[in-house]
Amino acid sequence: MNLFSPLNLGDIVLPNRLVMAPLTRIRSGKSGVPGELVALYYTQRASLGLIVSEGTYPSHAGQGFPGQPGLVEPEQLAGWKAVTDSVHAAGGRIVAQVMHAGRVTHEATTGGYPVVGPSAIAIDGSTRTYDGKKDYPVPHALTTDELAGIVAEFVLASKNAIAAGFDGVELHAANGYLLHEFLSPTSNVRDDAFGGSPATRARFVIDVVTAVTLAIGADKVGLRISPEHNIQDVLETDSDDVKATYGVLVDGLASLDLAYLSVLHADPRGEFVQNLRTRFAGVFLVNTGFGAITARDEALAIVRDDVADAVVVGRAAIANPDLVRRWRDDLPVNEPNPLTYYADSAEGYTDYPALAS
Repeated sequence: MNLFSPLNLGDIVLPNRLVMAPLTRIRSGKSGVPGELVALYYTQRASLGLIVSEGTYPSHAGQGFPGQPGLVEPEQLAGWKAVTDSVHAAGGRIVAQVMHAGRVTHEATTGGYPVVGPSAIAIDGSTRTYDGKKDYPVPHALTTDELAGIVAEFVLASKNAIAAGFDGVELHAANGYLLHEFLSPTSNVRDDAFGGSPATRARFVIDVVTAVTLAIGADKVGLRISPEHNIQDVLETDSDDVKATYGVLVDGLASLDLAYLSVLHADPRGEFVQNLRTRFAGVFLVNTGFGAITARDEALAIVRDDVADAVVVGRAAIANPDLVRRWRDDLPVNEPNPLTYYADSAEGYTDYPALAS
C-alpha cells in the first residue's frame, strides 16, 4: 500500500490516496453561488484522489462567513452542478462538505437569521461580516424540539448535494462549528438528552449522521472530526472526557458502514487516534492539523506505515493544482501565499502554475 495506489471509498474508487481538505476560500459572493472561477479552481485539482469541497451551508442560519457557498437555493445548486460536471469531465471525484456554522457567525452574515448553538454561550472574539467586524453574539440555545429541524436541514442539504452532482457528502463535526459544539462540555452545557455526559453530548452528531445515511446511502457519507483541536472556544482539554466522548461517537457510527471517517489531529500515530481507527473499522483518513503544512515525506509515511488509509492535505493542494504529480515524482512545489487564502479574485486561487509537461 502506498500513497499513489487506488482506494475504494464507499462506492467511489480513488486513483490515489491524496485527499484535498475542505478549505474556506470565500469566492462565491453574497449570493453563495459558486461561479466559473470556483469551477476552474476545483477542476485544476481533479487529479487528487478525492476533493472535499469547502464548507457549504445547509441553511441561511448556518452560513458562517461572507462569500461562503450554500446548498440551499436553486441558483446555488445550479452553480455546484457546473462545478461537479467540470470536475468529473476532468476525471475527478468531489464530495460536498456540509457545514452548519452554529454560533461561529453573526446575523450580519446570515442575513438576519438568528445565530444558534447548543447553549447560550458566545465565543470570545469577533467575526468578519458583510458589515465589517462584529463581536460574536450570544447564540439562541436550540430547544429539544428545534433539533429535529436542524437534522432535516442536514438531510435536505445532503440530498441537494447529490442532486447537484457531488459523489457524496462529508458532514462537518470539527473545528468549532455546530456539530462540534455539541461534543464539547465547554460549548454544550445542556441538561436535556443532548447534553451532560459524553454519551448525551455525542447523541446529536450520531442522529445527524444516521439521518443523512438513511437519506442518501451510507456509502456516500463521510464524517470529519477534530478532537482536541481547541479552536473557536470549543475546548476539549480533559483527556479522559475526550476519549469517552469520541469513543461513544465512533462506536455509535461503526454500524452505519460510512464511506470514511476523517480525523484532524496533531498526533495521528498516537494511541488515541489509532484507537478511534480500530473502533471505526472502516476507511480512515487523517489530517495532521493547522500547525504545520503536511509535507510529502510525512504523507508517504502515513500510508506506508498503515497509520491511515489516505492523507488529507490543505495548503499543499491550494498551491499545487498538480500536487499528485509533484509528490509522486518528487518534483519542486509551489509555496502557498497565506495573504490570498481569503479573497474574491483569481490571485492565489486559480493562478498557481502547474508544471510544464
